[in-house]
Amino acid sequence: MILQQLTILNYKNIASAELDFSPKINCFIGDNGEGKTNLLDAIYFLSLCRSSLTSVDSACIRHDEEMAFLQGRYVHEDSTDEEISLGLRRGHKKQLKRNKKSYPRLADHIGLIPVVMVSPEDGQLIGGGSEERRRFMDVVISQFDHRYLDALMAYNRALQQRNALLKQEDASPDEVMLGLWEEEMARHGEVVFRARDTYINEFTPLFEQFYSKVSSSREHVGLAYVSHCQRGPLLDVIRQGRSRDIIMGYSLHGIHKDDLVMTLGDYPIRREGSQGQNKTYLIALKLAQFDFLRRTGSQTTPLLLLDDIFDKLDASRVEQIVRLVASERFGQIFITDTNRDHLDSILAASQSDYRLFHVNGGEVSL
Repeated sequence: MILQQLTILNYKNIASAELDFSPKINCFIGDNGEGKTNLLDAIYFLSLCRSSLTSVDSACIRHDEEMAFLQGRYVHEDSTDEEISLGLRRGHKKQLKRNKKSYPRLADHIGLIPVVMVSPEDGQLIGGGSEERRRFMDVVISQFDHRYLDALMAYNRALQQRNALLKQEDASPDEVMLGLWEEEMARHGEVVFRARDTYINEFTPLFEQFYSKVSSSREHVGLAYVSHCQRGPLLDVIRQGRSRDIIMGYSLHGIHKDDLVMTLGDYPIRREGSQGQNKTYLIALKLAQFDFLRRTGSQTTPLLLLDDIFDKLDASRVEQIVRLVASERFGQIFITDTNRDHLDSILAASQSDYRLFHVNGGEVSL
């Protein structure tokens, strides 16, 4: 998939922009806070129907404006064109259209334009709570398996209903209704568990290969998926904890508690990793994510968004990353940096078509 043109109106600090892109490498150079990340976020939003930085859509609308608009013109590997447009208006639901036709459900769009973003926010994968690591799995699997996305949404609806019953203070929760929502959680949760388990088993060797390339085989890394489903049938696990859930007022067991144990050597990387090792780990995760998506789903090469990824990496690791992303296995790439030297190194190594944009105060120029 190639993004040929991007139109932006009132998105974050970008008042207006209409950009034509190279089919290979596109670089955004500028100081921090000028709007480089917002450009990548606009591309991300058009792919996944949400911002990479906030769950509040209205926060993406420029200050003192009532609406924002994004439009992307794409071309598939078979040369067919695609137009995706997104409208955001304060107090209204977002409107997403494909070739000027609205989607019945936003979920139907996920996977059409696969995307992988590497950014400083990825540090939460290591240092943050388990919800960050579940989101890491969800974002990838949802882009190639719509059954997974439907099961995840159905599970979350059932979880919300069960939690609402558990939070009732004026009476004991209705056991019949609890049982019905527990059955829904278990039915859909088992689907989610099997997909996550299969994904991590297939993904981990790929991740280890990328880490070895970026780090020149200096360390060994691993991933281990942990889920309550591993204890036995999920319905049994949920029901065994019902009495405690009633006391606590929320559900303590289920796939909403799943986690990924990320290791460096034989220890959790959150305890052992240096800044450079952590960043290498995260970049390897995302590059492996890209390669996995490229091989699965719609067989469409994802867009790769690299936001300020070279900070805190030694020269050797930067060189390895540059060689990787400049290779033919990667398609269209969007890169931000404050350091022109990094970008010049990538462009020299790739010997590919490129465009270099300057970003200053939300204004974008060649």
